[in-house]
Amino acid sequence: MESLTLALSFLLSAFILFKLLSNAKHKSNSSSKYLNLIPGPKRLPMIGTLHLHAGDSPPHHVFRDLSRKHGPLMRVQLGELPFLIVSSVEVAKEVLRTHDVAYSNRPPGLAAEAFSYNYTGIGMAPYGESWRILKKICTVELLSMKRVRAFRHIRQEETINLAKRIAALQGSPVNVSDEGHLLAYDIVTRASVRTKTEDRLTIIHMIKKLSNFGAQFNVADLYPSIKLLPFLTGIQFKIQKMHRKMDAMFESIIAEHRAAAGAVNEYEDLLDTLIKCQEGSELPSNNDAIKAVLLDMFLAGSETSAAVIEWAMSEMVKNPHTLKKAQEEVRKVFDETGYVDEERFGELKYLGLVIKETMRLHAPLPFLVPRVNTQRCTLNGYEVPMNTRLIVHVWALGRDPKYWPHPEKFMPERFEGASVDYTGNDLEYLPFGSGRRLCPGISFGAANLHSSLATLLYHFDWKPAHGLRHEDLDMTEAFAVTIRRKNDLLLIPTLARPLKVVE
Repeated sequence: MESLTLALSFLLSAFILFKLLSNAKHKSNSSSKYLNLIPGPKRLPMIGTLHLHAGDSPPHHVFRDLSRKHGPLMRVQLGELPFLIVSSVEVAKEVLRTHDVAYSNRPPGLAAEAFSYNYTGIGMAPYGESWRILKKICTVELLSMKRVRAFRHIRQEETINLAKRIAALQGSPVNVSDEGHLLAYDIVTRASVRTKTEDRLTIIHMIKKLSNFGAQFNVADLYPSIKLLPFLTGIQFKIQKMHRKMDAMFESIIAEHRAAAGAVNEYEDLLDTLIKCQEGSELPSNNDAIKAVLLDMFLAGSETSAAVIEWAMSEMVKNPHTLKKAQEEVRKVFDETGYVDEERFGELKYLGLVIKETMRLHAPLPFLVPRVNTQRCTLNGYEVPMNTRLIVHVWALGRDPKYWPHPEKFMPERFEGASVDYTGNDLEYLPFGSGRRLCPGISFGAANLHSSLATLLYHFDWKPAHGLRHEDLDMTEAFAVTIRRKNDLLLIPTLARPLKVVE
């Protein structure tokens, strides 16, 4: 059996090598002659610069280190595909301001095509009329400030549930990473599809699996000229299998919502609104766009919030003076009522600084979603051919010493009195993106973060588990769809303020 496996591996490798050499002979140099002028690391035959990712360093660290050597606009070659990596505010301005329309589209990909339902979701849809309709639905109907406020009871109930789970474990190690993840998924799931039965665990499991899948280099995407590669590597079958499961789950939830259309519900969830938009002919008659938008919500709405909660708690525990200052503020504001009241979030000035600094130092998405230009343009003085893939390196921008003194240090006070915010106007700080592709869920995400962290800080005191000193807390990163901790955050809680039932 082992000899058969080796023989098949050899034949597959030989086939791929033959195809690559054959394609290289017929490849046009009309585009590459311009890209070759852009600085970048040395490329090896067939694999390009993939060998530079062979170590333990995550991709955003590798690209940061390479950009320091090769400049703010750098060319790398991942398999067959050239990518431009943007690591400075000046070049990011050219992409996101000067050439925003040209760079408003997404490059194709096997998983992206399948899970965006052939590019019909807000995150992957091509720039054009259909995308504009989706963007309007998301910003006006789904994620407006009015809708975010309407979900207040969900945040309140789920953060209380979180506090109850933690209170039952006080004095013992609590996996804050897992609890933050569960909380983020619960809020997004209830806001999106109202369900909180066994479907919730099914959804969480599938989204986690998809998140891990999306963080991997897909060799078939990196060698698109080899049409059989998705099948030879088995990736096509994995994608299809996962897609069928997720599609069946979404279809079941949509069918349940349609069947209960006449029932009186506690609130209108996002799926209710999407179905109304479909019935009003704003969305296609099939369910693909609805399912794609729901998946966007689960991925963007829960994964990013979970990552920020995890890192904010990590940084505050590692920096006790910050933790003390944040807790004093939260308790001063809410001791009067005995519970976390969203009506008074405007008074949480320092917690707002902590959240901003967390997203600077630990950008939940290290890169903006890759873009591809629909027309030739000039970046940093270099001519860039049409259909060139480009990545804006958000993590590097947030650590640029030109804009951030002591960039590796966690200092919430750096935002005090500063006008820098989440809206993408300040290109050194892009946790939610910028330009036409700015994330429409900023208000939704900010409300979830304030509610979650305020609850954790108000009700509990925290210290590292297993007798670890706060300064020794490991902060190693792991690369997935979002940047997470390599090792889960284990903390010991002590109940400092009793839980109060809110009517």
